[in-house]
Amino acid sequence: MTTTHTERLPLLTRRDRIMITTTVIASMAAGVLHFTHANAVLAFTISALALATLASLVGRSVEALGDRLGPNATGILQTALGNLPELFVILFALKAGLYGVVKATIVGSILSNALLVLGLAFVAGGIKHGRQRFAADDGRTLGLMFTLAVFILAVPSLTAAIHTPAQQHERAVSVVVSIVMLALFALSLPATLGNRAPDSALQAGDKPSRATSPIVASPDSAEAASAATAHGNWPLAMAIGMLAVAGIGAAFVSEWFVAALEPAMHAAGINEVFAGLVIVAIAGNAVENFVGIQLAAKNQMDYALQVVLQSPVQIALTIAPIVCLAAVWLGQPGFDLVFSPLLLASMIMSALVAVLVTFDGESTWFEGAVLIALYVAIATSFWWG
Repeated sequence: MTTTHTERLPLLTRRDRIMITTTVIASMAAGVLHFTHANAVLAFTISALALATLASLVGRSVEALGDRLGPNATGILQTALGNLPELFVILFALKAGLYGVVKATIVGSILSNALLVLGLAFVAGGIKHGRQRFAADDGRTLGLMFTLAVFILAVPSLTAAIHTPAQQHERAVSVVVSIVMLALFALSLPATLGNRAPDSALQAGDKPSRATSPIVASPDSAEAASAATAHGNWPLAMAIGMLAVAGIGAAFVSEWFVAALEPAMHAAGINEVFAGLVIVAIAGNAVENFVGIQLAAKNQMDYALQVVLQSPVQIALTIAPIVCLAAVWLGQPGFDLVFSPLLLASMIMSALVAVLVTFDGESTWFEGAVLIALYVAIATSFWWG
């Protein structure tokens, strides 16, 4: 975003005001329902809505910081903070000993992006524009990185499933895998920070260079995602303040959400795996999901793929290992990254399917419908536990 364009924008657009108002109302309502011990299902529902709005506010604050700090910094911040509300939910669920919810949410976040959101993006873009094309090399790189991240995450589960000697050391294997994944993420940061085409190249009509890292949001996709939603010209202090408020609010609402989770599951007859796989995962990724679909509808498929497919890669390489390593400090030293056979198979299927649908550099609405159908089938299989 150029400085000239930024200066013409108001401080708060109508979209900004609606988002902030909705976030405040939903968060206050969630707090009132929590402290008055209201109906568990209602408290759970309102807390989920508040989480989604807080995730939107976090994303908006990161975009505003990017306007001031540059698109490279935006990519890093989106990666580091974009999943903040979801991370808080997982950590509070882990502290409460809800291992099933934690593991299902990690897998559910991967599935919802790779199958549901990617499918909706293909449908939204395909119906409006017909067969859409994107850079095949970039698509294959994203798909390959996604698959490798899932395969690394699957190692502890495989050692348990095939009864290797490492089965007796599941926690140790999980810790080593977590450190490896975080190291891989750290190695991707210098490439992103250092790879940006100069403004003179952009003015000459050249295509901006993408970040060489397929893990961190590229400068180009960060700018495209920001442009997909009209927003105001937030000063740096306001952006930092909003981000701090949204982060603190997400911490409180996440605690209320988890407190209402078990009573709501019992009242509604929902098991903890389905709740984590579907409800928690979708609520925590709502803003990213919406932006990815918007970009596809605008026929910006290269950027849509980056927004949608980088999210599950980041979950596998950052959220999962952070949760595993934080388990000791949360009083849950027995937590590991060993998933049930069905969760493991679903995660691997989603990675392989993502590679297949992005390999040819083209997408259609029917491919999207197939992805959605697969997501629904997998989610249905967990309804009974």
